[in-house]
Amino acid sequence: MKKLYYTSFFYAILGLISGIFYREFTKINDFTAYTALKPLHTHILVLGFLFFLLLTLLAKQFRVHEVRSFKGWYNVYNIGLMLSLAAMTVRGILQVNGTDMKGLSHMAGLGHAVLGASIIWFMILLGKRVKE
Repeated sequence: MKKLYYTSFFYAILGLISGIFYREFTKINDFTAYTALKPLHTHILVLGFLFFLLLTLLAKQFRVHEVRSFKGWYNVYNIGLMLSLAAMTVRGILQVNGTDMKGLSHMAGLGHAVLGASIIWFMILLGKRVKE
């Protein structure tokens, strides 16, 4: 359970740093148009910080972290989230700099697909514990 708390704490710090980075990076570059950096802050805080904070409470109540495949789920979810966040970060920086890179949408799509699958996987894990 401590691992879930520390994961939530990590994403809270990362989310706050990403918000500061977005504000300062766009200000330094005098950039006012839309960039993928703008929703990055929210993505990290919701899918990282709040999700794992809620998961910490669910682990306390339902002991969902004791399900056999939980460790595998934990790794897959974080990989999917990091892929999505990395693609958003790179795309946002490139947008501010006036360039773009092919393949980033595929990386972001893969990250989101992994996240979607892991959310379904998590609901199945939680369902096993709720039934008991």
